[in-house]
Amino acid sequence: MDMSSGWSIYIIVLVAAHIVGYLWLLFTSSRMQSDEHKDGDTTGHVWDDDLKEYNNPLPKWWLYLFILTIVFSIVYLTLYPGMGNYKGTLNWTSFSSWEDENKDVMAKRAELFSTFINKPVTEMVKDTKAMEIGERLFANHCSTCHGSDAQGAVGFPNLTDNDWLYGGDPDTIIQSITAGRNGIMPPWGAALGDEGVKQVAAYVKSFTDKSQNAELAAEGQKKFAMFCSSCHGADAKGNYMFGAPNLTDNTWLHSYDSGIVETAIMQGLSGKMPAHGELLDKDSIKVLGAYVYSLSND
Repeated sequence: MDMSSGWSIYIIVLVAAHIVGYLWLLFTSSRMQSDEHKDGDTTGHVWDDDLKEYNNPLPKWWLYLFILTIVFSIVYLTLYPGMGNYKGTLNWTSFSSWEDENKDVMAKRAELFSTFINKPVTEMVKDTKAMEIGERLFANHCSTCHGSDAQGAVGFPNLTDNDWLYGGDPDTIIQSITAGRNGIMPPWGAALGDEGVKQVAAYVKSFTDKSQNAELAAEGQKKFAMFCSSCHGADAKGNYMFGAPNLTDNTWLHSYDSGIVETAIMQGLSGKMPAHGELLDKDSIKVLGAYVYSLSND
């Protein structure tokens, strides 16, 4: 985008004034010829009683280098943009340069991808080069949340096991990367009350912790069937359609701590995985999806 004519003129005048100023400085400083001065001539300035400044001309190599610098600047500003809105005789822009370089990169990338991109994901995971690319894509786009080892953190799923919220088949993984996911568990505190929350929490934890209070768990089972089974299923094994987790195993996205479980039931939970469909092209997403699939299907 071009700048305003006022700014363009200002920059042209400023640059031209600098070049003229350098020429004047060069001319005035080179008038003193080496045969017109005597050794020991000074400028007349004295510091600290005996510190004097010699008045010697520029060395020839320095003078010629100065001239070369000015000539270079004039040639450069003729060929390339630098004088306001003037485009230069080569009509060069940083964007066009990037486009040319990007075309070369994309051509090499297409050649590399052609060796594996048409394979199904289950076969692509056996391609070393594809997995190396997928690993780098994961490091750039996914590791911030899921960790460099893909084992997740509180609120961010572990991708190295076989416990999936929305399903772990290749197509579902690719869909998750492309469109993202929005998960929400509604709060049940108002409907259940404090005691009901404790009961449901005891029931949920009783699947893997037999030390839970049996009476609380029994009451919790009734309330679970009423309020929770529509998403988590009557058997509490979850539902890929809603992204509802399996509550009968030892994998807990938001912690197994009783207080955390009760808080989750009372206040609800929400989670969002951003869509990457606009950040990555389809081929990159497929390679990334294959890498994620490989983490739990070695």
